[in-house]
Amino acid sequence: MNIRIVLASAVVAGAFSVTAIAISGVLSKEPVPPAIAEATLWTPDPLSMPQIADYDVTTPAAFHADNASPMRPLPLLQSVFAETALPEIEPPLITWSREIASGETLDAVLANAGIAAPARAEIALALGAEYDLRRLRPGHEITVISKVDGNPSRVELAVDDGVRIETVFGQELVTRVLEPDPEMVTFAGEAVIESSVFAALDKAGIPARFAVDMAQMLGGTVDFRRELSGGETMRLLWREARDGNERIGQPELAFAALNLGETVYEIVWPDDGSGKATIYVDGEVLRVFAQPVEGARLSSVFGRRTHPVYGNVRMHTGVDFAAASGTPVKATAPGRVSFIGRRGGYGRVVEIAHGSDTLTRYAHLSEVPDTLEQGQRVMAGDMIGRVGATGTATGPNLHYEVLVDGRPTDPLSDDRLAEAAERDADDTAALERLAEARTLLAERLTSEFMQTTTERL
Repeated sequence: MNIRIVLASAVVAGAFSVTAIAISGVLSKEPVPPAIAEATLWTPDPLSMPQIADYDVTTPAAFHADNASPMRPLPLLQSVFAETALPEIEPPLITWSREIASGETLDAVLANAGIAAPARAEIALALGAEYDLRRLRPGHEITVISKVDGNPSRVELAVDDGVRIETVFGQELVTRVLEPDPEMVTFAGEAVIESSVFAALDKAGIPARFAVDMAQMLGGTVDFRRELSGGETMRLLWREARDGNERIGQPELAFAALNLGETVYEIVWPDDGSGKATIYVDGEVLRVFAQPVEGARLSSVFGRRTHPVYGNVRMHTGVDFAAASGTPVKATAPGRVSFIGRRGGYGRVVEIAHGSDTLTRYAHLSEVPDTLEQGQRVMAGDMIGRVGATGTATGPNLHYEVLVDGRPTDPLSDDRLAEAAERDADDTAALERLAEARTLLAERLTSEFMQTTTERL
């Protein structure tokens, strides 16, 4: 009973509330202002068609209306990009280089560089076609340029006098010989002897190897052990082949003057490669002499010594000149070839008779010219062989002997070869060469002095 009364009351109250809200909304509504009502009636003017400029436009045939269906959509424009070639990137290369050590072979050095056996065989064949690999010696240099995968790209063998043999890997193996184009430069220097010729030259910055040339030329005239008391002056003029700042080969003496007390000894070497030098005493021609090996190092003198191979003390019957294998060996005086062949520990030998009592022997030779025959007449400076290490030898060198009546004598002090050596037939020409050498020496010494003074300032 009570619930029904409550629900009836709620329905009546709700109906009354709705009626009241509706009446309130109608009574509170105000009319719209005229300006706003007018604005609601405005519409924009119709758009006019755009005016097309009067230009001649050529459309591609594919876009002509005659050829295109009105319902077919026009093709999309294609973007065009300029094709720019990317630079090729060279793969990195690895360079390996070192000098050949004593007793090493080319194959051993290439194996040390990490080159596989098949490639080593190819390289040896290619280099051997341009250079006798038996002439390899310590100081020659191998350079290997490889790709990152270890395969060689280029192999270079640097030998004597700046010569390089290069093998390049490609579709074919290409080998070429690269020879420098050096410039001949003349130098001059002065040295004062205090203890020895070698030490004096070394202290003055002059190639010390010239001490050997001086000993060879004046050994039979000057006793360097007894006659040098200290304070003697030497002036030298020499030539060097230069490729930029690099010296190619060994320097060559052109002129030397030794003031020994009141006597002046002078030597002029020719520039014709003959090695035949003229010796002067106080401005007069004494004799003509040819050294057996140009630019060699005197490695052993005449007399008793401990043998380098057998170890016992025995007589050394000549002098040894250490030089690169293949260096030319020349006759020191005119004579007749009396023997070509082998003689035990001497190895390959050439012997030349100078008259009836004097003979010169050239031993350990690697080869002898095919044109040289027994009984042939040779002149001072003629090539009669090449330096080698045949017979009993510890390395490439020339063993040079002078025998008088079959007995060995000191080649650096015996006068008999000087008597057998040819004198210059024209003393006037020899004196002219001496005057020219003196003038050039004076000019070069003055130039060297001025340059040194300028550098100090």
